[in-house]
Amino acid sequence: MLVVTVVFEPKPEHAPAFRAAMLDNARASRETEPGCRQFDVCVDPASGTIFLYELYDDRAAFEAHMRTAHFLAFDAATRDWIARKDVRIYERLAP
Repeated sequence: MLVVTVVFEPKPEHAPAFRAAMLDNARASRETEPGCRQFDVCVDPASGTIFLYELYDDRAAFEAHMRTAHFLAFDAATRDWIARKDVRIYERLAP
């Protein structure tokens, strides 16, 4: 299994729209991608920072995710709404 974590710091003026777009992207990922096992969207209420925890069958499933229409649309729409983005990829050791 492949674990992907992402931390986003949306620009304050775009935070509500970013959250809505992220939730739509996460829902589409869970509902339409067979290799996506989990896609949690979390927010730090104090700072507004968004944390994602995504779980995929393997790297190929994650790469397929990044080619989906919903991800590409999300990425294009929100690119300028983000002040900071940190992506980390891990291999899950436990079943």
